[in-house]
Amino acid sequence: INKRDSWYSKTSCRRIVKDYQNKFIRVALEAEALIFGDFTLKSGRKSPYFFNAAKMLNTKFLAGLSECYTKTIEDLDVSFDSIYGPAYKGIFLASIIGSSIGKSSLDIPISFNRKEEKDHGEGGDIIGQLPSGNVLIVDDVISAGTAARESIEKIKSIGANPKIMLVGLDRQEKGLSDVSAKTELENDFGITVSSIVNLDLLISFVSDDPDFKEFKSDLEKYRDNWGA
Repeated sequence: INKRDSWYSKTSCRRIVKDYQNKFIRVALEAEALIFGDFTLKSGRKSPYFFNAAKMLNTKFLAGLSECYTKTIEDLDVSFDSIYGPAYKGIFLASIIGSSIGKSSLDIPISFNRKEEKDHGEGGDIIGQLPSGNVLIVDDVISAGTAARESIEKIKSIGANPKIMLVGLDRQEKGLSDVSAKTELENDFGITVSSIVNLDLLISFVSDDPDFKEFKSDLEKYRDNWGA
C-alpha cells in the first residue's frame, strides 16, 4: 500500500469516506451520472454500475463537482504549471476547476484537445496555450487506462511533463496486465494518478447506505472478477 492509501485497511476492505468524497457520490447519484444496473462497457465487460460525468453538466451540479475536484487537489498538495483536459469530458472539468482555482492568486493556463487536428485559424489539435512545465491532467474516469495513455503521450510530445492525473472515479480495473491501470500508468510514465473516489470507496458507501446496500454484492463480485 502506498503512502496515499495508508489509511485504507485491506483486512476490512473498508475506506473512510471524506466529506467531499461523499458529496461527489451524492451529486453523481442525483444527476444520474452514477447508476446501478446491468451495463456492457466499451471493453465488453458486464458491469453492475455505470458512470457518465456529462450528466452533471447542469447548473445544479457544477459548483459541487468543482468543489470535489479542488478539495482533492488541495489534499494531494502538489504544484503544477498547466491544466489539461482531454476531450470531451476533460474540457468542462478543466474549465470548472480552473474557475475555482482562479479565485486565488494563481495564474495557471488551461488547455484541451480536439479529436481532429485543425489546419486553419490557430491550427493544430490543442485549444488554449500549449501545456508547459508540470501538467495536471483532469478527466472523469479511468478504466483500462487507454485514454489516459493518449493524454500522457500527447503532453510528452509537446515537451511538457505530465506530473499528475486526477479523475473523478477510478474503477480499479486491470490494465494491460494483471495490475491496475493506475499502477501501470504510474510505473510506465512516472506520473501520479489519483481520484476523488474509487470502487473500494463506492462499495463502502453503498454498504453504509440503506438505499443502496442492495448493490453491494454485485459491486464486490465485479471487483473480484475484474479488479486489480
